[in-house]
Amino acid sequence: MTTIARVLASDAALELITRLKAKHGSLMFHQSGGCCDGSSPMCYPEGDLLVGDGDVCLGEIGGCPFYMSAPQFEYWKHTQLTIDVVPGRGGMFSLEGPEGLRFLTRSRLFTDDEWKMLEAESN
Repeated sequence: MTTIARVLASDAALELITRLKAKHGSLMFHQSGGCCDGSSPMCYPEGDLLVGDGDVCLGEIGGCPFYMSAPQFEYWKHTQLTIDVVPGRGGMFSLEGPEGLRFLTRSRLFTDDEWKMLEAESN
């Protein structure tokens, strides 16, 4: 059975994750819900943001867990996220800010076949 990834990372994002891990150690990501930092994926030292029953782990990028709130996941569950990097200032609490880069979430809808596979895996 082929597993369909819910979250991927571009080569540029993986390169930045490697640099940030060298500076900060283990990392984690949480997709911002749109308050102070818009809808940016936020990068933290692993454990700095407490996750719980209200969060869903979509998978890993660069060996780092990637979370999203459960209500947000309900809205986005039909999409595959690709985390990319663009020039600019990251979210005020996200580790990439001083690098002059920011993580960015791109998305696409799963195909009908991919969605059927994801539904079958969850049953």
